[in-house]
Order: sequence, then structure tokens, then C-alpha cells
Amino acid sequence: MDAISFARGNPTPEILPVAELADCARAVVERDGSVILNYGAGGGYAPLREWIASRHGVSPAQVIVTPSSLLAFRFVMRQLVGDGACVAVEAPSYDRTILVLRELGARVVGVPMDDDGIELDRVEELLAGDDPPRALYTIPTFQNPSGRTLSLERRRGLVELARTHGLLLFEDDPYGLVRFEGEPLPSLYELADGDGVVYASSFSKTVAPGLRVGYVVVPAELAAPVEKIANATYISPPLLPQAAIRELIRRGGFEPNLERARELLRLRRDAMVGALAAEMPVGSSWNRPQGGYFLWLDFPVGVLTDDVFDRAAEAGVAFVKGSDFFPGPGGESSARLAFSFPSVDEIHEGVRRLATVVRTTVPLTT
Repeated sequence: MDAISFARGNPTPEILPVAELADCARAVVERDGSVILNYGAGGGYAPLREWIASRHGVSPAQVIVTPSSLLAFRFVMRQLVGDGACVAVEAPSYDRTILVLRELGARVVGVPMDDDGIELDRVEELLAGDDPPRALYTIPTFQNPSGRTLSLERRRGLVELARTHGLLLFEDDPYGLVRFEGEPLPSLYELADGDGVVYASSFSKTVAPGLRVGYVVVPAELAAPVEKIANATYISPPLLPQAAIRELIRRGGFEPNLERARELLRLRRDAMVGALAAEMPVGSSWNRPQGGYFLWLDFPVGVLTDDVFDRAAEAGVAFVKGSDFFPGPGGESSARLAFSFPSVDEIHEGVRRLATVVRTTVPLTT
């Protein structure tokens, strides 16, 4: 029996523009090899920085291109968050971010979410407390792990709360362009006109994760300190993958590849939602994200994820426990399912296996 994984947010190989990137890489080495095969500035490949800056209406100096947006997050937090500082995250939130904050010595506080995203009244309570958060990390669009999207009303409210209380917002937006349906929403960065918001994104979900190219847009006063941290961390960024992405964009290949990714991922989202509806026992619930790579599954009342996890692995299906994405208690009866990698047939079979395990799991009695 072949294992089927809903655990990692890998793109299906059909999304990857292998031939196009090979040609782009060859072209940039032949044209600009003496630059991109040498050491470079910590801020990244200048033509890519300039393109990103033009999209966000900032100076190229405010754009730091890094080997992943998570690393960009680490650089910014190293500069802004001292040992013991309070940082708020969504609950659930990206597990690697929680790990980074803890490694930096921050006190991580989770803010509950509902279907419209982070609950603003709970943010306001934290800000009025004795130890208010210095920063709030959020993935407002097609969130990892939940697939939820922060509503327009709450986006405006969060920006206003942050402005009133001097709260830094770190907006992580790797999935925003991977929208299958519905109208795009303005980013927090756009709503705030860049004031008090650090914006990060990545080409991992729109081009290829193996290239390891992310970026962050920072306020002008943070640009030099963050670039200095980047320089001290790795001496030089890998310029070849950054140059290959810029060449793909220059040739007009970025948008067609993004459209292909959207369609392939939409088919997989539809397959997973349909399979869950057909197979999962009564009392289960899940969302239907309008984009991204993930959805959130809640098991029936009394069914604990710990009781499902190992048995699901034995049945040949993997997922990530919901509790892994909380800085404290939470998610004990939930799971993150990634629909991005398996085929449609594998999604149907994987959900069938998972549902069989859930149906035969004895609920916790209270």
C-alpha cells in the first residue's frame, strides 16, 4: 500500500516550470554569470529587488531578498524583539514561526480565530493588558495552517488597532496570489500605506520552493539593519535562483505559470472538499478555502487527534496534528490537510482511509 501524504505543503510537480527555469538559468549565467556566480550584496539580486519594489511602491533598498520568507521573518524579529518580549500570533499559526520566536526568546501569545480570521476583540484585550505585544504575526490570506482569510472589515480594523497602539504588524503573504475564486482583498500593507506593517512573501508557492527565494519589504529605517543581519548570516545570498526568477518574469512566464498553479490547485481543493463531504463521519467539519494549499479539519466531538494520528499512518495516510500550530493548548481534535501535492485520485483514496480511521476511533467520554 502506497502512503498518501496530506502533511507537507509541497506543490504538485506539474506546477513547477522545469523547462522554463532551466532555460532562464542558462540564459542568466551566459549573460550575467560574472555577477550572479560571485558574492553579492546581502539584500539580493538588484534587478529582482527593483521589480519587487515597483510592485509595492517602495525604494529597492527597502526590499531584502532572502532564501525564504521565514528567514526574512527571523531577521526582522532579531532586530525588533528582545528577549522576553511579547509577540502575538494567530491561533492556530504557522508552526515554524512559533519556533523562531521561541528561539529568539520571545513570549508567544496566541489570538483565537474564527472563519473571518483573527478575532479583533481579543487583540484589543491583549493591547490593553499589562504586557501588550510588541508585534503581531499574521498570514491574513489563505492562512497556513487553516486556509482562512481575514475579512476586509477585520483587515481595516486590525490596521487601525495597530496604528492606535503602536503595534507592528508582520504580514506574511506567500499564498495571496494563489487564489482560485473570489475577489482579491487588499493587503494589510496596502491598507496601512506601509505604515507600521512589514510585508513578506515568497516565490515558493508561485514558482518553485526549491529555488529558496523569499523577500521582505521593511520600513526605510529598518532596511540597513536588516540587510546587515542578512550579510552577517550568510555573507552572500544565492543569486542564481533569484536571477532565474527575474528572467522568468522578464520573459512573461510568471503569470502563465501562476494561472496553471491556480487551476491545478483548485482541482485538488475541490477533490478534497468533495471527498470529505462524501466520506467523513457526522460531526466532522472543514472549511473550503478560496485559495492556497491547506484546509482545516475538525474531528467529531470527543475524537482526539492523538488517537487518530498513528492509526492513520498505519492506514497509509499522513497529516499534521492541529495542536502543532498553537503556542499553547488548542487543536487537540483538529488536523491540517494539504491538498497541494497528491493527485485527485490520491486525495479521494487518502480521505477514504482517514475517514475509516476516524469512524473506528472511540470518542473520549466526558
